[in-house]
Amino acid sequence: MIASLHIENVAVVKSLDVEFLSGMTVLSGETGAGKSIIIDSISLLLGAKADKELIRTGEQRASVSAVFTDVGEAVENKMRELGIECDDGTVMLGRVITQSSSTARINGRGVTASMLREVGGMLLGIHGQNDNQQLMEQKNHVRLLDNFLDNGEKLSAYTEEYRSITSIRARIAEIKNDAMERARLGEMLKFQINDIDAVKLKRGEEEALEELVKKLQSAEKINRACALADKAIRGSEKMHGAAYLVTRAAEALESVSDAVSGATELSKRLWDVSYELEDIAQCAKDINDFGDGDVSARLDKAQSRLNAISKLKRKYGSTVEEILDFRASVAERLTAIENSDELLLELEDELKGAVERANKLAAALTSARREGARTLSKRVCETLTFLDMPKVRFEVSVTPAVDFTPTGRDRVEFLIATNAGEPLAPMEKIASGGELARIMLSLKNVLNECDGLKTVIFDEIDTGISGKTSRKVGIKLKEIASTAQVLCVTHSAQIASLAHNHLRIFKTDDGERVSTSLTLLDREGRIEEIARILGGIEITATVREAAEEMIREGESYP
Repeated sequence: MIASLHIENVAVVKSLDVEFLSGMTVLSGETGAGKSIIIDSISLLLGAKADKELIRTGEQRASVSAVFTDVGEAVENKMRELGIECDDGTVMLGRVITQSSSTARINGRGVTASMLREVGGMLLGIHGQNDNQQLMEQKNHVRLLDNFLDNGEKLSAYTEEYRSITSIRARIAEIKNDAMERARLGEMLKFQINDIDAVKLKRGEEEALEELVKKLQSAEKINRACALADKAIRGSEKMHGAAYLVTRAAEALESVSDAVSGATELSKRLWDVSYELEDIAQCAKDINDFGDGDVSARLDKAQSRLNAISKLKRKYGSTVEEILDFRASVAERLTAIENSDELLLELEDELKGAVERANKLAAALTSARREGARTLSKRVCETLTFLDMPKVRFEVSVTPAVDFTPTGRDRVEFLIATNAGEPLAPMEKIASGGELARIMLSLKNVLNECDGLKTVIFDEIDTGISGKTSRKVGIKLKEIASTAQVLCVTHSAQIASLAHNHLRIFKTDDGERVSTSLTLLDREGRIEEIARILGGIEITATVREAAEEMIREGESYP
């Protein structure tokens, strides 16, 4: 239930704190006192659109927060699913509106408006003129019937198959409708594969070619450098090379190794240098080896190969590896296109299975709905009779739909005949405002046991009714309050006098600004407020006595 509400800088409200009690609580006050602000503020906590026009004139921000207690296991599970902590069954919702943005919080954690709607919608429901409008729309009727029947599990199982059917049908249509496009795409993919295959790429080839081109382009320079190195190391006919000189030095030191300490070590080091020089000379010779064939011809061939690779890179990838990966993915797509007929058969088999499963699940929903429709119709009619609509016939029609729909294979519609002898017809063509309000209340009275809401708000449900009928509406509201917290905004003394708790909303004027305030009425206050609602230029003793009697009589209802 909602335990408290704090409103700050919303419309004419400067700051308002409301403590709510269990049972049935009525909110009343003069027209324009600010009752709608309470409802609008709570709506913000349920994820309603944040309009900056709600910010009190002269202020930069508006805020609303509420504390809910004893929220129940379903809400706690939803909170955990959203990753929000919920201690001791308590939830705090908050909303802040500025001139440029709005923020929402649940238990202190920033959340999106959709998350606020998810949690808020499980905590509290608001029923007003908008709900009456929704009641007239046929598309909402199947949801109301399913709520009554608690068809959640059946509907979830069906929905899964319905989504499969929708997905498979879309894929089949794509394959069938795009035959020419697939043929064109297939030719393009074949061209790309052939274009890549013609070059016969190898991974790592480009780097090797680039190194070869660099070497071949410097062939003359390399040849001169290697020849000079070889001459310096190995010598020539006219001069000894470094290798010869180092060898003679090693032999000289070796010849005195018996006479001089350390000569052997020096000789060994020189021999090592000699061997290293011979190795370097051989390596230089290897470097200068350009293989068989003309160097210029080999350079042209390598450059031509690199140019072919570059052309592919411009079309299919920045590296040889990327080109080969692209080729693999293209081959997969081509295989899929070439096997589309086989895929089509597979999809049609899948669709057949999904349709069979969906038909069974839809049939179970239809059976439950038809049986439940009779029960719901009967119970709503009984409530409507109590609410002074004895000749009204209300019927929940369940007829076959042409094809699968998101909710099954049924078309559910609420039909009504408000006068004896008239045929049943859609509510939008028949029902008046007062009748719609009573039908909504009747449905809510019947559905309250299965919708799981701990708090229900009725906003001016007395529209279009008065007198004895209003009293009966109040009695039904009080019945709902036996299993849920009920908040009711009303102008009806017949309804207000039945409340367990009564909040009066009024305006205050400090000479500069008008603001909305609220007070919890005691018994005397209730008598005065109900006497005011009953009307008259002056509130006489007779009116007060009538108000007191209405309260006393209302207390006889639990």
